[in-house]
Amino acid sequence: MSAKNMDKHNRWRSRQVAFRLSPEEADLLDTYVKLSGLTKQDYITRRLLEQEIVVQGNPKVFKALRNQMAEILMQLQQIEAGASPDAELMEVIRYLAKIMDGMKEEPDGR
Repeated sequence: MSAKNMDKHNRWRSRQVAFRLSPEEADLLDTYVKLSGLTKQDYITRRLLEQEIVVQGNPKVFKALRNQMAEILMQLQQIEAGASPDAELMEVIRYLAKIMDGMKEEPDGR
């Protein structure tokens, strides 16, 4: 049995929810979690509750973005050589586009 944890709203997180994923789904989830900078629990909770996921820039997120962009470049080079695009690659590209769109400057110059 896992220990109870208190969240930032002073609520005890004592309930567990479990579900199964395919290896591909698990890899995609892990990628999204790394790019978000959140813990897996916080990422899943926010997605399930339809809350906004705001990526906070930090060295860990920067490293995940850099690694993911390197992976995308490698796969794009394979596509250029005649391979067909991977559906998971397209999902990751869409997610990265959302992150990059959120990084645009604010109208007041911030």
